[in-house]
Amino acid sequence: MVVLATKVYVEGDARDRSLDSLRSLVDNEIGDLEVEFDLDVRDDDFPSVTLEGEDATVARNVLREEFGEIVPELEAGETYVGTLESWDEDGFVLDAGRPVRIPAAELGLGPGSPSQIRERYGLVQHLPMRFVYGGERSSSEPGSDVGGDEPSRLASEEQDRLYGWSRGEGRLNANSATRAEVRATLNRAGHAHDYVTVERLGLLEQSVICTEGTDPPGLLASVGEYLPAELRCVVP
Repeated sequence: MVVLATKVYVEGDARDRSLDSLRSLVDNEIGDLEVEFDLDVRDDDFPSVTLEGEDATVARNVLREEFGEIVPELEAGETYVGTLESWDEDGFVLDAGRPVRIPAAELGLGPGSPSQIRERYGLVQHLPMRFVYGGERSSSEPGSDVGGDEPSRLASEEQDRLYGWSRGEGRLNANSATRAEVRATLNRAGHAHDYVTVERLGLLEQSVICTEGTDPPGLLASVGEYLPAELRCVVP
């Protein structure tokens, strides 16, 4: 079994569509292997994939590489994927199957408070992000990694990814919607020529890459009423 580092947090029909989308994504990744899979969602909203067949180990590695993996134990100095759960004056909190705090000084994304950094880079809640775990949590503070050997930090590849966003043509990031839903909304709203593609950041987190000359805040104003989602702009 592998627990994917992307969340299924919507309900009702949207949840059914999300799970159908996830099944398709998993099948696209491992459908050519000798393996069968079952999909379930844990109580913490992380999906688990049970694999059976002679290629099960290969399939697990493929899914871990594509989605990131939620593991039972974190090891200091290793890189993992967690989803952006919350933010405050002190930093970000990622959900990696347990809360992992990234102090403001360890974000490595330039000046400003964590909230200002979130706005600058268009970071929506539940966005999967890579981090380097700092150490075991303190026994005096259950449920938190505060007090470990070193503070956890954003991984350099995550910092590079976000800096790259700020140097592009502009983006509109969204959560709570599949890639197909975001594309359909853009096209219905008459913006088919205002974006290059919709980049999948997680199952329900997408990034609309704007064409040259498209104003991300203007795009947000136009499509916001059609998407029941958190929307954040990245303006170069």
